[in-house]
Amino acid sequence: MSLSSNDIYLRHLEMMDASDLLALKRRNREFFVPFEPIRDESHYTLEGQEQEIANGLQGVLKDQSYIFGIFLKDTDEIIGRIALTGIARGPFQNAFMGYYIDQQHNGKGYATEAVSLCLSNAFDEIGLHRVEAGVMPRNLPSIHVLEKAGFRREGLAQTYLKINGKWEDHILFAITADDREGRLI
Repeated sequence: MSLSSNDIYLRHLEMMDASDLLALKRRNREFFVPFEPIRDESHYTLEGQEQEIANGLQGVLKDQSYIFGIFLKDTDEIIGRIALTGIARGPFQNAFMGYYIDQQHNGKGYATEAVSLCLSNAFDEIGLHRVEAGVMPRNLPSIHVLEKAGFRREGLAQTYLKINGKWEDHILFAITADDREGRLI
């Protein structure tokens, strides 16, 4: 499955992507530290990335998560990742969204494009009703991405996630299929 816009496309990560994903994570390791949980050293190995991809593929088969690489159309270079995780069905039809972009590609609109493509997939293909995202209040670029994509602020979750060894507050955002009706994103 591939979803595309003018500049990027999303597709499920495959085993053939493990070495490129590893290079992306190693290249951005220090840049990502303030925004991620503490990672074990095994995360920064080829085997660690292969296991992450394998877990993502299993998540799709079980309808529990959908994890996509973000690729540049012109070069097929992987520049990030976006994921819908924690999928709940039944009356909720909800998922959580998380994403990251290679530092050298920040500020070019790729994250906003990726979020919009992922939302289209979430609502039109996967059949979700609601997508949530949490962002640390100091992560202004990510807040801007979510707002541009049509998410609304729903509140502050105190000590929500353990990021870089510290429990961090997060602003909670959400968007529903109803919110997107009539919108061209």
